Amino acid sequence: MPLSPLSRRTLLAAGSVAAGALAIPAAASAAPASAEPAPTTPAAAVRRLLAGNHRFATGHARHPHQTLDRLREVATGQDPWAVVLGCADSRVSPELLFDEGIGDLFDNRVAGNIVDDLLLGSMEYAVEEFAPPLIVVLGHERCGAVSATINAINTGGEAPGHIASIVEALRPIVAPYAAAPDGVERGVQANVRAQAAAILSRSEIIREHVESGHGAVVGARYDLDTGVVTLVH
Repeated sequence: MPLSPLSRRTLLAAGSVAAGALAIPAAASAAPASAEPAPTTPAAAVRRLLAGNHRFATGHARHPHQTLDRLREVATGQDPWAVVLGCADSRVSPELLFDEGIGDLFDNRVAGNIVDDLLLGSMEYAVEEFAPPLIVVLGHERCGAVSATINAINTGGEAPGHIASIVEALRPIVAPYAAAPDGVERGVQANVRAQAAAILSRSEIIREHVESGHGAVVGARYDLDTGVVTLVH
């Protein structure tokens, strides 16, 4: 595949993890996150995110890379080490819940954390330019987009305006769970898996990055009640 006009960086030489194969428990890191070098392997990136989330959820956030010095440091160039596809929900801000800061995460957010061509292009840009070792699809408890879709399926109703396009994108994913008592939760997790699979199936750039062993795509779920992020396999 030819290189894009955006100059492709040399891919990182370390680390090889298959998409979805990571299962690393959260644990608080020993050193301040602000002093840690950016992770260069998928496993290290997952550990870093889960350690930061552990700090956040237990009330020990360090708020790294959130100073004016950091702002000036990255003002002329960025080098994020993880790409996050998350929901637009105001309660699910990646830098907060992973206890990271300016320039650490390349955020892409839309209701229902749905992959479309624009978001995929944004994520591909990040992979081409920064070769991050990790892409995270981040769903969350009681997702309103999933709830609205299940409600539309169960009532036969229609969502107003452009909200309907979100519902239609999610409909085939969550329909199998619409009648279940825990349908929203099951739909949330099914959607995380579906979007992670869609990233790999639709993007040759990201698929090559993963198959070469330089990156991974993982799914995760954020708990609104506890603040805890868990991996979704």
